[in-house]
Amino acid sequence: MAFNPRIEEADMVENFDLDRVRADFPALNREMNGKPLIYLDTAASALKPQCVIDAMSDLMGGPYANIHRGLYEMSQTTTSAYEGARKKIAEFIGAHSDNEIIFTRNGTEAINLVAQSWGRQHLGENDIVLLSELEHHANIVPWHMLREERGVILEFVPVDDQGNLDLESYRQKIQNPSVKMAAFAHISNALGTVLPIKEMIALARDNNVTTLVDGCQGVMHGAVNVQDLGCDFYTFSGHKLYGPSGIGVLYGREDLLNAMPPYQGGGDMIERVSYEHVDYQKAPARFEAGTPAIVEAVGLGRSTDYLLGLGWAAISTHENDLYDHLCEALGKIEGLKLIGAADERVSVASFVVDGVHPHDLGTLLDKQGVAVRVGHHCAEPLMKRLNVPSGTVRASIGLYNSHDDVEAFIAALKKAKMFF
Repeated sequence: MAFNPRIEEADMVENFDLDRVRADFPALNREMNGKPLIYLDTAASALKPQCVIDAMSDLMGGPYANIHRGLYEMSQTTTSAYEGARKKIAEFIGAHSDNEIIFTRNGTEAINLVAQSWGRQHLGENDIVLLSELEHHANIVPWHMLREERGVILEFVPVDDQGNLDLESYRQKIQNPSVKMAAFAHISNALGTVLPIKEMIALARDNNVTTLVDGCQGVMHGAVNVQDLGCDFYTFSGHKLYGPSGIGVLYGREDLLNAMPPYQGGGDMIERVSYEHVDYQKAPARFEAGTPAIVEAVGLGRSTDYLLGLGWAAISTHENDLYDHLCEALGKIEGLKLIGAADERVSVASFVVDGVHPHDLGTLLDKQGVAVRVGHHCAEPLMKRLNVPSGTVRASIGLYNSHDDVEAFIAALKKAKMFF
């Protein structure tokens, strides 16, 4: 049922000291509405470990200066920290080169960058962008903008009632010569479905179709190696990866990035400028106009250090165990229906309760100190497809959650349900 990162059989599962891990996250010490915090909204945004907070604070209070253009020591030190973070991200996802890592504001901007730069260059009237019915709005709306502007056609690979992608339908659709881009999630933010992305990418490559993977949920639950996957683009957000908001990542193959026109213009992305002409730098600089999110990039780099220090095998084992507990406990509650029970899923449990609006349920859980997400989860078309027009309640786990959290959530849920 759960997502298993690629781990060599010979690897031992590291000892996962949950008490120590929880102590790393200061937000877990707070109360919400006078109750101990039970945070089950990691799919929306993960809490931050103290080491990330410290890395950002130390930079702001220490050697901070603007990067790349200063010859003085503070600027050089800050530049090294910023570019060092880029190197960490490249190694974290197995990129071939640091030059394949573009820093953006978030995963949404990364997808928009590809749509507006690569898309405007390669897509025209009646060209097809192939998506799945599971997509987040961030991987639908940018392509709709190209549809409105250029007459691009959007086609959607269906999912069944359990949230499984129809791989045979994808196999058939990808063979259409009009398909130029296949863009799909690694893991559904609304259902937790793990898509068979490696097979999907291979099928796209066999048909000369460019691929983009929205990895905002995938990169936080297991090891990702973009070279092994073979995708052309991979995007994710820092704030879901236990790092800060305001920073995201676009991975792109270096040859593709250097062939794409800049997304924005300004300082630091140019070789030279005159009143008559502009020469642009190669990637990544050509896509990072102006002063970037320097502090946030350093924080994101530190979050990858933290995750690698814990070890993916240990994280995955812990999260999978918790997720099984969560789904089993929810399945025993009368009148509760889990939405999406795909063959392979992770972290996210989306559900509805008979006769209770998700917003009302979320409000009562909030009063008991439980943080969950309610609504469409930026996946309104999927909610309509699954016949839950009011959306769902979504509980999502992170590496800091415990079995006690699950039990406290279930108790709060039963109490809230009794109110109705």
